[in-house]
Amino acid sequence: MSLRAKDEHPIPEATRRVARAAFPKGALAMRLADRLGAIYHDKEFAALFPPRGQPALSPGRLALVTVLQFAEGSSDRQAADAVRGRIDWKYALGLELTDPGFDHTVLSEFRTRLVAGEAASLLLDTLLARVRELELLRPRGRRRTDSTRVLAAVRTLNRLERVGETLRAALNELAAVAPDWLQALAPAAWYERYGERVENYDLPKSEAERQELAAVIGADGRQLLRTLEAAERPELGELPTVRILRRVWDEQYVETAGRVALRAVEAVPSPAGLIASPHDPQARYSTKRGMGWVGYKVQLTETCDPDLPSLIVNVATTPATTPDDNMLAVVHASLATRDLLPGEHLVDKGYTDSHVLVDSRRHFGVEVVGPVADDPSWQAREGEGFAKAAFLVDWGRRVVTCPAGKRSLSWLPNTYPKNGTVFEARFARKDCTPCPLRARCTRARLEPRIIGLQAREHHEALHAARHRQTTPEFRTRYAPRAGIEATHEQAVRRCGLRHARYLGLAKTHLQHIVTAVAINPVRLGEWWAGRAKAPTRRSRFAVLNPALAVAA
Repeated sequence: MSLRAKDEHPIPEATRRVARAAFPKGALAMRLADRLGAIYHDKEFAALFPPRGQPALSPGRLALVTVLQFAEGSSDRQAADAVRGRIDWKYALGLELTDPGFDHTVLSEFRTRLVAGEAASLLLDTLLARVRELELLRPRGRRRTDSTRVLAAVRTLNRLERVGETLRAALNELAAVAPDWLQALAPAAWYERYGERVENYDLPKSEAERQELAAVIGADGRQLLRTLEAAERPELGELPTVRILRRVWDEQYVETAGRVALRAVEAVPSPAGLIASPHDPQARYSTKRGMGWVGYKVQLTETCDPDLPSLIVNVATTPATTPDDNMLAVVHASLATRDLLPGEHLVDKGYTDSHVLVDSRRHFGVEVVGPVADDPSWQAREGEGFAKAAFLVDWGRRVVTCPAGKRSLSWLPNTYPKNGTVFEARFARKDCTPCPLRARCTRARLEPRIIGLQAREHHEALHAARHRQTTPEFRTRYAPRAGIEATHEQAVRRCGLRHARYLGLAKTHLQHIVTAVAINPVRLGEWWAGRAKAPTRRSRFAVLNPALAVAA
């Protein structure tokens, strides 16, 4: 398809008149058109279309339909029906009342173009640029970020289901590409084992029988892979599901004396790299606070200036195993390219370590505000010993002084760096052994106290943050961070953020981008209507709590 770009789609007079009569108080789609005008233009999507071919539908209109679709949690078919039959949508899209709309498959094709062209962020950036023109985005304002889990659009599989489904997926793709070749290879037992979906309900219940079946599946998979290696059709060995089969067999099986068997649990590689499902090989299994899931994580960053609407300005989708503290630099880099960096960034403890505090200030000029992890040593936990904070560090002379007034004997590079420590300050045994305070300082039988130190800038930033987070001023400053939890809840309830609609990281990221774009107009509509944010709800019984009256 080719694109015949058209910059403007004015609202027909008949559509305007009927919409005003039908919605005298307006509707979300109509308010967007009135306040923001045409958010998307065809020329912005021109790179996604070839120069020749049948004329395509307006991508600017399709982009707006996609946003409205997610704002209402609609399917493609429901969204296409809304374009065909709803007056408020025709008003926002600039369509005649008699416009017949389009087939619902067009929306899927449009999303495919966005993913293939790596243009998903265009939807969010274009909206934010329009909002910035209205001065509703403050440069170097306050932002907050947090992540939440996203369940992949696949079943959670145990190990036996996983290997069975992986082999079945490979057989299905081979049956589509080379049916005659596969039919000549497959024994009758394969049709019984892999003809239907592999489900735990149908599998043996005893452990011995399950191990036996796992060995049979492993042998079948190994036979298929070896036959593919010997075949004179190398393209079959490069099919996506065959590559996944080869990887899963390396992860899950071991071959000893010609016999294939499942690996012992302790011999299986780390879950962070394991394929959890052959149907979405980028999804990963992870746990957080005792909850496990297969899928992804999404990092949402929004503005939180008290006198402006809270708008999502950045979306990052990662495998479920990606730690949060790896992501703040990525978020800042993304915001920097779009001139959206904050002056103050509110995050929780999962993002804050000394390197994040220092690097954010040094490279981006951003002050990260959030609690840092407490000193994990027994001296700090028990509150009666001498923790690292009780020692005075003279960085110029490279000397550490203990609470008893003794100075360190040596200052050497850390031979085995751990937790960012780069130096070790060791005290003399003649000072530590007879010290009357030794029981509060170290539990070592003979060795003197050793103080591990990070680089000076990181050490000082960490200790300053630990002191600062104990003050009432910090609690007041940090309190707005809790608002990001409401954003997650709104995205889950309104747009289905918790469950991936599509397979793969790129398509799931597109879903998250459109979710953010859909929430922003909803919030803008509330802002323009002057509706205040609802207070936290309490049940009638909870209101009777005497402690609430005392606190008030």
